[in-house]
Amino acid sequence: MKKIIINKNQIIMKKLSIYLVNLVLVFGLSTAAFAQSNDSETATHSINFEIPTSALIDIEGEGGNTNITLTPSAPTEAGLGYDFSTATDNSLWLNYSSIVEKGNKRKITATLNDGQHFPKGLTLSVLAADATNDGNGDKGKSTGSAVELDNKAKEIITGIGSCYTGDGVSKGSNLTYSLKFDDNEYENLVAENHNLTVTYTITDAK
Repeated sequence: MKKIIINKNQIIMKKLSIYLVNLVLVFGLSTAAFAQSNDSETATHSINFEIPTSALIDIEGEGGNTNITLTPSAPTEAGLGYDFSTATDNSLWLNYSSIVEKGNKRKITATLNDGQHFPKGLTLSVLAADATNDGNGDKGKSTGSAVELDNKAKEIITGIGSCYTGDGVSKGSNLTYSLKFDDNEYENLVAENHNLTVTYTITDAK
């Protein structure tokens, strides 16, 4: 019979090797678990938001009608002339909305379209009133006086910040138009219709 010799040192080394392997496995699992468990009691993320600038303007009249007619009063007695003091209208309203960048202001201007003109002696003016109490924000101020309209932009409201005037008739700035005539040019007055276009623009103040 062949004799088997068991070396105690070999047995001890094998047991030690198995123990070390088990230790490495346990340590490796613990490290992986720790790496995957980095959540805490709070969590954060970033939110970015933007408020863009905007500028809107509109003209409002009763029933949606924004066409007006200015007609002087014809004389009722021989020897009298036309009375232009009655050739006025205040039925239209200017609505506007605005969001400005910090420190900026806007203005509203009125212009007669290029190529349009009056017969000699006639002038058209408009007065924009301060905005009503509807809406909110910095609605600016009227220039306070009527401006004679031509093909150059005339300021009627200035100092507009971020605001809105409300939408519709009786909100925003009331517009009063007046047709005037230089009586010294009466000989140039003829019976005819004149169709003109007024353009309102809201722009950054410079």
